[in-house]
Amino acid sequence: MGALLSAEALTKRFGATVALDALDLDIAEGEFFALLGGSGSGKSTLLRIIAGFEAPDAGRLLLDGRDISATPPWARPVNMMFQSYALFPHLTVADNVAYGLRRAGVAAAERARRVGDALAMVGLEGFDRRRPQQLSGGQKQRVALARSLVMRPRLLLLDEPLGALDAGLRERTGFELRALQRETGAAFVMVTHDQEEALALADRVALLDGGRIAQVGPPRAIYERPASRFVARFLGAANVLEGRAADGRFESAEAGITFAGEIPPGTVAVALRPERIAILATPGEGPNSVRGRVEDVAFRGDDSLLLVRTEAGAVLRVAHAEEDGAPPARGADIVLGWAAADVVALPA
Repeated sequence: MGALLSAEALTKRFGATVALDALDLDIAEGEFFALLGGSGSGKSTLLRIIAGFEAPDAGRLLLDGRDISATPPWARPVNMMFQSYALFPHLTVADNVAYGLRRAGVAAAERARRVGDALAMVGLEGFDRRRPQQLSGGQKQRVALARSLVMRPRLLLLDEPLGALDAGLRERTGFELRALQRETGAAFVMVTHDQEEALALADRVALLDGGRIAQVGPPRAIYERPASRFVARFLGAANVLEGRAADGRFESAEAGITFAGEIPPGTVAVALRPERIAILATPGEGPNSVRGRVEDVAFRGDDSLLLVRTEAGAVLRVAHAEEDGAPPARGADIVLGWAAADVVALPA
């Protein structure tokens, strides 16, 4: 698919702070795209520039190849669902959803039909006469989504759309959001700081750091093959170990480990995911194994997180699945091992 929206060298400053630093990005037609990053990474600023609420200091924003950097928000085929939902408390659910249609001059009969369709789409049939204060948090979120979708935007912007929901409702609503995106065919761009949310819902994820894109791609590709130390640590909190490569091996003096695998010459760091590390029943010898002592154990539901200090002094994070039995206790001496294919070489 071709690019629906393209950012070219977008730059935005707030005083001495650079929020976006010559950022380039393409978003395809009909794509569910996630902007992921920590506080101050630039993701919300980028969303506001796409919506038209902020103007870039430099660069261009292209929609279908046309520069819309100076186009006001109301003239863009873009809608935004705010984190606070921004519902009018004095209006009914139906009137909240119809607000944009009324402002656009849509005839009453057509307006009523489209509002009914939008409420049905989000599962709120029969809620049209209620007011926001009579709704739960999840229902308010659906009203805000219906108000955005009723305008039939080609691009829908979602600012932390699931942030106000509890854990169980977040998961269910996330799947419903994904289904709605497929049904409408609109491109969705979601801002989130929740990596699980981004990985579960998006077709592609852009991880931002300091106003730049650290990596962009399908969720599995970014998770399994991070392009930098920052990406490896941010997504899934991988173990990142420094060292040097020679003859297809990587020596990490800080951990006392020799990694073997497809490690290019010049590699100065490798990443190893906690869930890729196994506790060996018998002592391992040679590369891709290490002895250590369990310093702490944290139960997380479907697994336990172990902090294991190697004999050389480095601490490795190890995810021990519940299905593999009880985790070793604090103070236990264990041997860890992993497959060569799970070692990811990181660039300098």
